[in-house]
Amino acid sequence: MNEGSFGDMARKTRALAIVGMPGSGKTTCAQILRDAGYPTFRFGSIVIDEIERRGWPVTPAHERQIREELRHTEGMAVMAQRALPILQGIVKERGCVVMDGLYSFSEYRYLREALDGELALLAIAAPRKLRHQRLSNRTDRPLSRREAEQRDWQEVEALEKSAPIALAEHTIVNDGSVAELSQRLKRVLECLGLEPKNARDL
Repeated sequence: MNEGSFGDMARKTRALAIVGMPGSGKTTCAQILRDAGYPTFRFGSIVIDEIERRGWPVTPAHERQIREELRHTEGMAVMAQRALPILQGIVKERGCVVMDGLYSFSEYRYLREALDGELALLAIAAPRKLRHQRLSNRTDRPLSRREAEQRDWQEVEALEKSAPIALAEHTIVNDGSVAELSQRLKRVLECLGLEPKNARDL
């Protein structure tokens, strides 16, 4: 894990965005933090809500279609723009927020400005073979090896996903147990000074 010095900005962090490739463990990290009392917001919920509003079944193909359509019609920062009022409300009520699934550089730049620079990025990394295995084993919308490879390429090429990962202040390698991941998360949170009202220990 990169424990780089965060200085004064660490004490001012009120929003943490978890970024990473599919299957890296972003949602697992968000769940660990949610269980510890951290308020979380999943960017993918915006896409799911739009799919359900149209009465479509939630499938990887429909998720990809909606992601690309929204970004084509409303711009690459659309998810952040739609999420901002929700995020601001959570920060006002709980003191901080953890974001699961921020994708593009445009989203990061928009939120960093909108949240007055009080946003930090945490990248979750794992070997590609392990990521694809996790995607094939998950009970909710599993992906075949071919589908996982296609999603990797699509997210890097079409969604500007690599930039936030590269710019992350902290990186955790998630290639072990959930308990190990939890301890690595705890060290990052201590470094950032990120703690909501009524949080529990990890």
